[in-house]
Amino acid sequence: MGLFCASDKMKMFICVFAALFALSAANTRDSDHKALLLRLNQELLRSTENQESLPNPSVHIALRLSTQHNLKKESQYLNQLKTKFHTDIQSTLNNGKPVVGRLALYVMALKSSCQDMSSVSLLTGEKSEPLLTHLKKQMELEKDYMAFNHRPLTNFYQYSLGILALCVSGVRVSSHVSNKLTHAALHTHFKHGDSVSVDTLAMAGMSLQCLKEAATPVKNKEELDQALATIKQKIIDSQRADGHLGNEFSTGLAVQALLAMGSNTDKCAIPMKAMWSDARNGSYHNAMAISQILPALQQRSYLHLKNKECLNEDDTLVVDAVPVILPTLSSVLVQVEVEVVKADGTSFNYQIKVPSGASLLESLTLLQQHQEDFKFEKEDSLWGPFLSVVNGEQAQQTDRRYWHIASDGQGLNQGIKDYKIQAAQKITIKNTAY
Repeated sequence: MGLFCASDKMKMFICVFAALFALSAANTRDSDHKALLLRLNQELLRSTENQESLPNPSVHIALRLSTQHNLKKESQYLNQLKTKFHTDIQSTLNNGKPVVGRLALYVMALKSSCQDMSSVSLLTGEKSEPLLTHLKKQMELEKDYMAFNHRPLTNFYQYSLGILALCVSGVRVSSHVSNKLTHAALHTHFKHGDSVSVDTLAMAGMSLQCLKEAATPVKNKEELDQALATIKQKIIDSQRADGHLGNEFSTGLAVQALLAMGSNTDKCAIPMKAMWSDARNGSYHNAMAISQILPALQQRSYLHLKNKECLNEDDTLVVDAVPVILPTLSSVLVQVEVEVVKADGTSFNYQIKVPSGASLLESLTLLQQHQEDFKFEKEDSLWGPFLSVVNGEQAQQTDRRYWHIASDGQGLNQGIKDYKIQAAQKITIKNTAY
């Protein structure tokens, strides 16, 4: 009998030890996650001090969706959006260029700070109209264009953003506008280049889910449900072996969409783990990338803007001063071959040695300095600079073309300022239709 008692005591000891070990591991993980969230929050807040580029509404939205705040700095950034970014949108409108994506993000940024939308307006000619009125008009232009061209004036990502911004602002979305997105989700392959655009799937999913929850009149409720199910499955099917959905920079939006469409956190555990891992390794240093993963890591999505209240908010987030460290390029040089393929298929090849660790932008700048027949121009975007003109040839969104960049045949998922040249490789820059 004594032996059995000893055995039972040993089992109990093992069970208690295992439970304590599991609890300790969980506490360690929670502590690690809190530290990572704090670091990401601080990095995003620090990015608002950059005066070189336009303020980014996505950054403001992520800061406002977060659980930790620095209300003074957020207010200062909001004022920059209402001046600099507002002026840029006004200028784009005056030039007759598509603006729906950035206009939608601007609306969502204002909503995240509980601003009175009726007090914010834009000019068309001599006429001043509220921001939301302009967004509705832009969506009608996109929808009308789609009737004849089977695609929006911009793209389905921006079209989805427009619907989402109107929906979270409590504005009724025309059933004709929403039906175009529902139909596209069921019959169109949301692609960027040759691959499925997980970002577009995610934004379309959040937009349609918002319409469903708002009980917005739609042409066919069954089609709406079918479209949501299709989008959800395509996002799930995009999971890579490393757990990311699409790639490491589309996973944030993808997880936001899955959560918004009703997936519980357990269903998102693998891609969430992949994001935590990459965050720990410092993969997310672009402010736009952080702005998309931070809400997801806190199990929030853009749909939370619908019921956002700006009351009794935390105000404990502090950003310590970071010593300025001037970048130093490595003395190790690596060989880079650059191939430029124009729209007609003609190609040009160049050779350049660049310091290991140099960005692609720095490498192309060096090439331009050493090769008279290589020239490029760049434009700013919310993700950072992108190539607009290479060797005198443009690749414009209005022509549905862009410069696709690949390293040794593998398409880059980072911008030219973020991608680093670490080893010898061939960079291909190709004027590509989408």
